[in-house]
Amino acid sequence: MENSDPVTLTRRRALTVAGGVLAGAALAQAAFPAFAAQAQDADAIVVGHGLAGLVATAELAAAGRKVLLLDQEPEASLGGQAFWSFGGLFFVDSAEQRLMGVKDSHDLAWQDWLGTAGFDRGVDDPSGPDHWAYKWAEAYVDFASGEKRSWLAGLGMQWFPIVGWAERGGGLADGHGNSVPRFHVTWGTGPAVVEPFEKKVRAAVDAGRVTFRFRHRVDELMTTGGAVTGVRGAILEPSGAARGKPSSRTVVGEFELRAPVVVVTSGGIGANHDLVRANWPARLGTPPKSMITGVPAHVDGRMLAITEQAGGRIVNPDRMWHYTEGLQNYDPIWPDHGIRILPGPSSMWFDATGKRFSAPDIPGYDTLHTLKSIRDTGYDYSWFVTTQKIIAKEFALSGSEQNPDLTEKNIWMLLSRIWQTPEPIERFKEKGADFVVADSLGELVAGMNELTGDGLIDLAGLKRQIEARDREIDNPYTKDAQVMGIRNALNYPGDTLSRTASIHKILDPGAGPLIAVRLNILTRKTLGGLQTDLSGRVLHHGSGNPIPGLYAAGEVAGFGGGGVHGYRSLEGTFLGGCLFSGRQAGRAAAAATA
Repeated sequence: MENSDPVTLTRRRALTVAGGVLAGAALAQAAFPAFAAQAQDADAIVVGHGLAGLVATAELAAAGRKVLLLDQEPEASLGGQAFWSFGGLFFVDSAEQRLMGVKDSHDLAWQDWLGTAGFDRGVDDPSGPDHWAYKWAEAYVDFASGEKRSWLAGLGMQWFPIVGWAERGGGLADGHGNSVPRFHVTWGTGPAVVEPFEKKVRAAVDAGRVTFRFRHRVDELMTTGGAVTGVRGAILEPSGAARGKPSSRTVVGEFELRAPVVVVTSGGIGANHDLVRANWPARLGTPPKSMITGVPAHVDGRMLAITEQAGGRIVNPDRMWHYTEGLQNYDPIWPDHGIRILPGPSSMWFDATGKRFSAPDIPGYDTLHTLKSIRDTGYDYSWFVTTQKIIAKEFALSGSEQNPDLTEKNIWMLLSRIWQTPEPIERFKEKGADFVVADSLGELVAGMNELTGDGLIDLAGLKRQIEARDREIDNPYTKDAQVMGIRNALNYPGDTLSRTASIHKILDPGAGPLIAVRLNILTRKTLGGLQTDLSGRVLHHGSGNPIPGLYAAGEVAGFGGGGVHGYRSLEGTFLGGCLFSGRQAGRAAAAATA
């Protein structure tokens, strides 16, 4: 991409995106006569009440459309996965970045996105799996560099002023990873991201423009003359299941609803381990036998196959995003509930046999490369060996419920992180099944071997590797890539303030006690999905043309285009992908039904 004025780029591509919306409107209107005589239950049906579904519904309602919002879950789960998220959003050249002295730009972000995505499947071929994914990536980086922050701020969102530096990459400027910190934590975490759109939708319910249909499980997309004209499915019995808890699948009735537009926003496959394993790519090794789950049970991938049966094209199903730093939740909400550690750069990372990983398999650097390295060992877990000083400063846990200070907007609780380890971390250290705490390395190794029952960790071998790393601390320069990374992090004020412990030796008694953490593979995101054009129209698996009346947004569409992230994510882009693709699809569907 040539170096150009980002403002000009944004305006030009905005015209391209707008053109896609108008073209979608014209095509859908041309298709309406095929079923215009049939009685309609609404102007649009949205399938899935997660974040993308709420955004699409809000856009449709704002345009005056009558919408039916369906979901198989009860009302308690409104907002879907986004409610449970840490609330991280990817912005480029934001006010928060400038406050922290970070120099970011559209061109730098686009360089990072391309180096991370690695688009290589027919980018220039209109029928290629990456053709629309690439176009969505261009549009999304423009969005993140332009109106994204002001749009959300106008809805009342605010962000923690210290910008996080997630997914730092593989070591090359034009390769994978964020060159600068871009992870903006929403003040109020995931619930605060959901809130403004839920309010908009509930206001539209009060105004008679939106109707909720909870416990409505879609089993089929109905078609007439090649156009999608409605949905058919089962009504599930009422459920009092709390948010995130599994709900009953007992069928008590059937339904059939018609509308000229159906928007699918049903999420990914993260809770369906069978689907995860079936789509697991060989490049990441063999599928794990044991995984824990980072999403509620209703994230089952059903609508992918159902939409495919209606003609929708699924692309890049082998691209997925799973974390390597998963903890078994001692107080689970959903089955096999796992929590991810969001680590700082200082813990030492070892495989199941006690061999230290090398760069880029460093905490916070390259998630999928580390996943492949773990799978190459033949084991489904790995280890952090760290200190109390490190976990007090560097460990954060994913999930709104694991960050009560940020979620509840409690400034005093947030400030307490300065002088004490956050309470959720201490609870996991005390009650979690994956922690070993000891005053000596010998006791630590004995505890590690007892925890797994396999006796793989050799005390002498582990001691040799830790002492070798500790010797590299004596000088302000080093050949150890991880130690370089720690010193690099300490040059960023945000890391110094909140995410990186002062550099010290692991075996320093003053930094103890010693802590070992068994890390499990944690399922999370689907990066491929239904292929869509820039207006969110689902493309036909045969002709490649848009299917009249059918749109998709969010994770089910690979967050746009069937894979906007390519092979990897820059983090902070999952919620943003739901927001952007939901907005695009909602506006296009509204235009198509004008």
